[in-house]
Amino acid sequence: MTNKEIKALISLLEDEDPEISRHVGEQINSLGDAIIPFLEEAWEETLSPDFQKKLEDLIHNLQFSALKSRLIAWKEEGATDLIRGIWLVNTYQYPDVEFASITKAIEQIYYEAWLHVKPEMHPYDQVKALNHAFFKINKFSANTVNFHAPSNSMLHLVLESKRGNPLTLCVIYLTIAQKLGLPVYGVNLPNLFVLTYKHEILDQFYINVYNKGLILTKTDIDNYLLQLNLNPVEIFYEPCGNLAIVQRSLRNLAFSFEKMNDLEKAAEVTMLLDAITDDKDNLNISGEEDEE
Repeated sequence: MTNKEIKALISLLEDEDPEISRHVGEQINSLGDAIIPFLEEAWEETLSPDFQKKLEDLIHNLQFSALKSRLIAWKEEGATDLIRGIWLVNTYQYPDVEFASITKAIEQIYYEAWLHVKPEMHPYDQVKALNHAFFKINKFSANTVNFHAPSNSMLHLVLESKRGNPLTLCVIYLTIAQKLGLPVYGVNLPNLFVLTYKHEILDQFYINVYNKGLILTKTDIDNYLLQLNLNPVEIFYEPCGNLAIVQRSLRNLAFSFEKMNDLEKAAEVTMLLDAITDDKDNLNISGEEDEE
């Protein structure tokens, strides 16, 4: 279809016959998100609020469908790139944020951490050095004032504001740690996402990024679970995969919208979560919804 034909098709959305308008909308949806720039151009050129609303709905539906497909593809390709998965979550609210801008910001943090973290250091000292780069130099911290704000799940906003929830802060921290060659992974604790430093020889320990990189022992995790009246099952102690982290991010975002009483967005994010969640995964998804 030529550009002229696409523009002519879009103009038919203004037809007063609802059946024609509906049929045209279906045709536009079938063209995929490549047609979005044409819809945006039409939005800028019209003075009709009703037509603008119709165009906005079409753009959102196309972006949502594309995001859902990309998340499924990311999962089916092995979910190997955690940052890309979290960036995809980011594009639900901010579809124009480029992946390159995210990686550039992380590269800068990595370089500053690389200046302080040395391979010959003891693991505890490596974590302390990384904490210095992350919390002192880059000034990342917990967003305790607006804990449930959707912005806490938006990676580019957390990188800009240096404030986030446990999961998003951990994603940035563990990405830097792994780029430094440290065996640091996510742990799906209930209500609080933490990290673990797991080496083949050395004793495993944990890192609470939400509390300025506080180092925790297995006993600390035992006591935490005891406070929640939960059994100490393996999932609460061992590393989880990238898929579980992105699933948890989507669950956090859905809960944030629920707290804001934006039930439509909450339902949409839940649809994205369902698209990349098998029945066996449901037991492995926690969230920060009760964390304060």
